This record gives sequence, structure tokens and C-alpha cells, in this order.
Amino acid sequence: MELNPATPIHAIDVELLFRLGTAALLGTLLGLDRELRGHAAGLRTHGLICVSAAAMTVSVIALYFQFGNGPNSRMDPLRIFEATGAFVGFLGAGLIVFARGRLHNLTTAANLWLTAVIGVACGAGQWPLVAICTLVSVVMLTLLHFVEGGWSRDRRIGGKGETGEAE
Repeated sequence: MELNPATPIHAIDVELLFRLGTAALLGTLLGLDRELRGHAAGLRTHGLICVSAAAMTVSVIALYFQFGNGPNSRMDPLRIFEATGAFVGFLGAGLIVFARGRLHNLTTAANLWLTAVIGVACGAGQWPLVAICTLVSVVMLTLLHFVEGGWSRDRRIGGKGETGEAE
């Protein structure tokens, strides 16, 4: 069996640690809101997804530069998005539940997807994208939660009127 040359352990450098560490930290931060609200996918799930996506991106970029940038290369580093999307879509679909006329965990599933995208961006070292997406996510999960709560509307599918009857 022919394998690619191993990356030596001394190749762990500040940039690699920064990319993966940032992904772990931001993924955990993104899961904080879900954890505080008692949702199934919280701190650990978001942190693991973000750092996994970052590690996968770093690995694919490194393999591309090692093998795939020649004229006859069939390597496509963009396939990482396909794989990440399929995985997070599968995981998110398992979280979404319809019970008693309400959808549950839809925001958590969407947040997992954004967490994976942020992980990919961390792995690629796209720091402006990482910063903007993290800020947007935190604002949407925290500030908009208070705005929605102030509206106090019934979020059930086919909402109920004051009499309790379906409208």
C-alpha cells in the first residue's frame, strides 16, 4: 500500500494551533445559547462540529498542496463542502422534531450548519468570514431571542386563537 509522506509532529505550528483552537473556542461559544436553553445539541456538539470541520479543511488543503495542484490533478478541495453539508444535514434532520403542533430544534439544526461553515472557514484561515459569521450567529441567537419573546406569538403550526381552537 502506498501512502502519502507523513507530516512530522514538529510541523505543529502556531498557525495550525490558532486555526483549530479558534474553531474549538467559537464552536463552543455558538453552542452556549443552545446549552443554556436545554437543547440536545449544546456546547460539546457545536464545539466538536466546528473543530472537526476546521480539521477536515486543514487536511484537505494540505493534501491538495501535497498531491493535487498539478495539471492532471483530479483533486477537488471544494468537495469538503459537500461532505460537511451532507453530514450536518443528516445530523440536523435527526434533531428536528414535530410534536404537539410545534417544530422543535429547527434553530439548533441551522446553528449547527453555521457552526460547521465557521469551522471550515477557520480551517481555511478566512478570518474576516469567521468573525462576521460568529458575530451574526451570536446576535441572532441572543438578541433575536429576546425580540421574539417580546412578540409573544404562538409559534404552533396552524396557531390557536384565544378560544384554543385552530384558526
